Amino acid sequence: MTWNAGKETVQPGDLVQLVGLRHKYFLITVRPGEEFQTHRGVLQHDDIIGLRWGTQVFSHNGSPFFVLQPSLADLLLNLRRNTQILYPKDIGFILMTMGIGPGYRVMEAGTGSGAMTAALAWAVGPQGRVFSYERRPQMQRMAQNNLERLGLADRVTFHLADIADGFRESGVDAFFLDVPTPWEYIAQVRAALKPGGFFSALVPTFNQVEKLLRALRERHFAFIEMTELLLRYYKPVPHRIRPVDRMVAHTGFIIFARRIEPVENPAGRKLLAEQGLEADPTP
Repeated sequence: MTWNAGKETVQPGDLVQLVGLRHKYFLITVRPGEEFQTHRGVLQHDDIIGLRWGTQVFSHNGSPFFVLQPSLADLLLNLRRNTQILYPKDIGFILMTMGIGPGYRVMEAGTGSGAMTAALAWAVGPQGRVFSYERRPQMQRMAQNNLERLGLADRVTFHLADIADGFRESGVDAFFLDVPTPWEYIAQVRAALKPGGFFSALVPTFNQVEKLLRALRERHFAFIEMTELLLRYYKPVPHRIRPVDRMVAHTGFIIFARRIEPVENPAGRKLLAEQGLEADPTP
């Protein structure tokens, strides 16, 4: 599978999004001689290969489809999975806030079905590297298959390990932690992250947030932020614009922090003591 970036026509091996009535879509990898069967008719891959992106095609019974390049969000929402994946609204904000881009060395734990892994691999580009830790063999295999299908597996180093034992790599630019008890592993995360490096985690409940915030401060992380993203779509009909009936509301609390290197300041500590205050090294 390839993304046909920068090219105007569909090529063999491309991942194609076939969008039909009411915006329902299918994702297929086009290969010469194969066909795609749907309840709306059959499409021959040979009839799609060579078409310009955005072209409308019809199945054997006349059902219309548009041939489009899928977005990263479309691909992530359609990954094979056994657990709930991160939503694109959260993933995009995490990538931007941590400044992840080409050439970055990024670490994550756990891998899950590989949605965040794929987004990280996409962002770091062929020059970067993603180190992904997972302790469940079946989940790691699923993630590896998903990344291979997306053509991104060669940017990822997968480790099957218990992160309580620490990480093999160090000095990474950013770390995303997605485990049920993230506060238990902040010491290991700090050892893997470069000074000043970015940290992020996503947890669903206030109880988890409280424990994580305490652990981050104890392990000298600072510039801590806690966010929540709500996403609402609107019906784009000129004469009756209104919100759609459903929205993507709470999916989790996103925590951001930076690894810092506090330095003892005797003069400052003395001044605070004279004022009856206690020094706090975490901004």
